[in-house]
Amino acid sequence: MSKVAIVGNPSGTGVFTIQSPNTSTDRTLTLPDETGTIISSTSNQIAGPAFHAYNNSGDTSISVNSFSKVTLDAESYDTNNCFDTSNYRFTPNVAGYYQFTSRVSVGGSSMSRALGTLAKNGTMFIYGNDIPTNIYGTVCNGLIYLNGTTDYVELYIYITASSPIFGGGIGNTFLQGFLARAA
Repeated sequence: MSKVAIVGNPSGTGVFTIQSPNTSTDRTLTLPDETGTIISSTSNQIAGPAFHAYNNSGDTSISVNSFSKVTLDAESYDTNNCFDTSNYRFTPNVAGYYQFTSRVSVGGSSMSRALGTLAKNGTMFIYGNDIPTNIYGTVCNGLIYLNGTTDYVELYIYITASSPIFGGGIGNTFLQGFLARAA
C-alpha cells in the first residue's frame, strides 16, 4: 500500500489547509504517478500569449496577382506584448502550438479571386478559403507550432481584381491567436 506524506516548507510560516466541499457524495482524488506541479484555475502557468491585431488604417490598396502582407497596425489586446504593429507580425515568447484565426475584408473592380494565407517565417504555411466574386471576406484558420524565440506568423492576401483593396476596422481585417498548448 502506498503512503501519503504532506511535507511543510521549513521556511514558511503560513498554514496550508486542504478542505473538502460540503457534499454527501463520496469523491476520490487520484494523483498521477509522476512528479509535477498542480495547476490551479488562478495559476499563471496555464496562461500564454494571446492577441488580436487589426487594420486601423482604413481601406488599403495592394498589388494585383501577388501576395501582399496585411497591415495590422492596432491591437485590441496583446497579453505578452508579442505582436509587432510596425512589422505586422506575431513572435511569441513561449514555445508551443498556436491557434490562429484571421479575416481579410477585400474589394475591387472585376474581382475574381481573393485568398488569405498565414505565413510562418516568411513562407506561406496555411491557406484560407479561395473566395469567389460574390463574397467580400476571406478567412484563414490553423494550428501552427512556434519555437518561442525566432518563429513568427504574418497574414498575407492575394487578390485578382482591378484596383484591389482590403478593408480596415476592428471587425473587417484582423489576425488573432493564442497558445493552445505549450511545447
